[in-house]
Amino acid sequence: MRVAIAGAGNVGTFIANELVDNGHTVLLIEQTPAVAAKVPKHANLEVHVGDACEVSSLKEAGLETCDVVVAATGDDEDNLVVSLLAKQEFAVPRVIARVNHPKNHWLFNETWGVDLSVSTPHLITSLVDEAVSVGRLVRLFQLEGGAVRLVEVTLADDTPVSGLAVKDVEIPRDATFVAIVRDEHVVMVRGDTTFQPGDEVLALVTPESEDAVRSLLTGS
Repeated sequence: MRVAIAGAGNVGTFIANELVDNGHTVLLIEQTPAVAAKVPKHANLEVHVGDACEVSSLKEAGLETCDVVVAATGDDEDNLVVSLLAKQEFAVPRVIARVNHPKNHWLFNETWGVDLSVSTPHLITSLVDEAVSVGRLVRLFQLEGGAVRLVEVTLADDTPVSGLAVKDVEIPRDATFVAIVRDEHVVMVRGDTTFQPGDEVLALVTPESEDAVRSLLTGS
């Protein structure tokens, strides 16, 4: 897979190196020549000096050949512009954007071409909630500009679905159970998979189905 990353700072460079190590081809776009020059050389890592907020620079870099674009600069405005250009001008299938300031998180949606936004403060909060909350639904990630959400529920002792098989539970049409973490092992959900207190249930939901899934698993 070919991935373009806007911004060769610490975050962008780290992501680039990790992706290269995982076998992907990476295009790293950085407008400051001195910063670009510090990026370690690698056969599958191409560094392009240019402004990722300019269509001409993106054309020179060959953004249309990329499967994924990651807007990873330290400026939210730049990340939004990069995301919008990647989606509208180059029809990149998947656009991921870094949110630097938590108050700007609401802007990072499909209107700006963002398929997935990553806000470190929100992510840390979710992970803390996930670690300490039992019987409460916690949002982990938002996909497709918030149209799809990955949520997690640690089932309490009084969960309404205790002992029930997935096939016997009335799941909303626009929701699905992805996996269950039980005794530190991942259980892939099938029709005959049963729910047990203490299970960490991962589900994909929409804003419309989230409350129904919450009620189903927690009774609240």
